[in-house]
Amino acid sequence: MDIARFRDFCLAFPHAEESLPFDENALVFKVMGKIFAITDIEKWDMVIVKCDPAEAVELRETYDFVQPGYHMSKKHWNSIMIVPELPDPLLRKWVQDSYDLVVASLPAKTRRLMQQGNE
Repeated sequence: MDIARFRDFCLAFPHAEESLPFDENALVFKVMGKIFAITDIEKWDMVIVKCDPAEAVELRETYDFVQPGYHMSKKHWNSIMIVPELPDPLLRKWVQDSYDLVVASLPAKTRRLMQQGNE
């Protein structure tokens, strides 16, 4: 997967938006104002995603290309190195999981508004 396909994938989620809030290279994807993925648009060498804490540790132990979240809470975020060994479906799954975790953590009222917007 290249950066353009990754961007298209992230923006296809309901209510997803992108911004550059930290600097001109840190591309951030949010849902309802909450981050679910971050990448560097110049280097395209890593994606940071939210993860269930127990699963985050398991993934780090299983895959050499998964490390604690860079500049994020190490408990809830993983950095995924973009390497040839990383299958696209696995990256998509982890981004989907991140998006789903963020949506699940939103207030019930916000989730209801999201559902109404999709009808």
